[in-house]
Amino acid sequence: MTPPISDAIKNIKPSGIRKFFDIVSEMKDAISLGVGEPDFDTPWHIRDEGIYALERGKTFYTSNSGLKELREEICKYQNRHQGIVYDPMSEVIVTVGGSEAIDIGIRAMVNPGDEVIIPQPAYVSYEPCTILAGAKPVIINLKAENEFRLTAEELRGAITEKTKILILPFPNNPTGAIMERKDLEEIAKVCIEKDIYVMSDEIYSALTYKGEHVSIASIDGMKERTILINGFSKAYAMTGWRLGYACGPSEIIKQMTKIHQFAIMCAPTTSQYAAIEALKNGEDDVKQMREAYNGRRRFLMNAFKEMGLECFEPYGAFYVFPCIKEFGMTSEEFATRFLSEEKVAAVPGNAFGDSGEGYLRISYAYSIENLKIAMERLKNFITRLRG
Repeated sequence: MTPPISDAIKNIKPSGIRKFFDIVSEMKDAISLGVGEPDFDTPWHIRDEGIYALERGKTFYTSNSGLKELREEICKYQNRHQGIVYDPMSEVIVTVGGSEAIDIGIRAMVNPGDEVIIPQPAYVSYEPCTILAGAKPVIINLKAENEFRLTAEELRGAITEKTKILILPFPNNPTGAIMERKDLEEIAKVCIEKDIYVMSDEIYSALTYKGEHVSIASIDGMKERTILINGFSKAYAMTGWRLGYACGPSEIIKQMTKIHQFAIMCAPTTSQYAAIEALKNGEDDVKQMREAYNGRRRFLMNAFKEMGLECFEPYGAFYVFPCIKEFGMTSEEFATRFLSEEKVAAVPGNAFGDSGEGYLRISYAYSIENLKIAMERLKNFITRLRG
C-alpha cells in the first residue's frame, strides 16, 4: 500500500542544518559550531517569572493572539527601539517562535501562483513555507562583493506582475549581513512604487555590532505594507521557550490569527509570562550577551585573517560566512571532511541556497574556549589542504 504523501512536501529537501548536528551528537570530543542557539542560559529573572507563573497555576489557554500584557509590552518595545506605533489589540500576534509567524504570514497573504521574492543565502524556512502555501519562490542570489546586502537594482529585476511579498532577512542568517537605513530607504522606494509587501524577519535585530538596527517598517510608507517578525529565542537566550511574534496591518494580522487559531490555539502560556519579564527588565541581559558575541566575532575574524581565509566582516546575528572556494571542494565536501578529520561541525553554505555554495556557516553562539579549539583544528585542516 502506498501512503498518501503530498507531492509538495515530498519534493522539499530536509534542512541541511540538522544533518551535521545529528552526526556530531554521536561523535566523541566533537565540537559543533553548526546550530544557531545561544550558549547562555535564559537569565534567572526571566526563568523565575516562568516558574512563578506555574506556581500560580497560570497554565490555561491565553487568547489566540496572546496575553494582552505581552502584546502591550511588544508594542512598547517596538516604539522604544524603532519609533513604530502598533495597536496591541489588532496589530500584534504572539506565535510559537518566529518560524510560525513566517509560515502563517506567508499563508495569510498569498494565493496559488503568487510570487515571493527571497534573497539568499537565507534562513532555510522561507522557501519551503512559500512552496507549501502554493506560491512560487523567486530567488535573488546575493553577492559577497555587496556584503550580501540586497540592492534596489536586484530587487527591481526580480519583480513581476505576480510578485506579492519580499522577504527581508536582516540581520541575516547565515551571513551575518545587515542592511543600514540608506539601504532600506532604497528598497522601500521600490516596494512602494511596485506595490509589494515586505516580511521583515528581525529575529536578530538586538544582535547588531555596527550602529543600531533599523526596521524597514519605520521608514515612511512602509509600516502599512510590512509584517515585522521577531521573537525571544536569540536576544534573550529563550530558544526552548518557543515564542515569537508578528506586528503588521490589522487585516493581515486578523487572517494570520485565524490560521494560528485553528492550527495552534495559542503560544505556550508559561513562556508568555516569562517574555513579559524579558521585555520589561531584560535590556541589560541582552547588552551583556551582545558584548560577548561581539568579542567572539572579532576573535573569529582575526583567526581567519591569520589563516589567510577570506571572510567579509559580518555586523549582525552570531554567524560568520568564510569563503572556502580556494580548496576546490563543494561546501558539503569541505564540511564533511572537516567533521570527519577534525571533529568540528559547521554547516555547508549551500544549505541556505545555491548562492551559499563555496562558503561555510560558523556560529559563534558558543563559548570562546570551544571557538579557540575549533579554530586551531580549522587551521590544521586548511594547512593540510594547502599542502
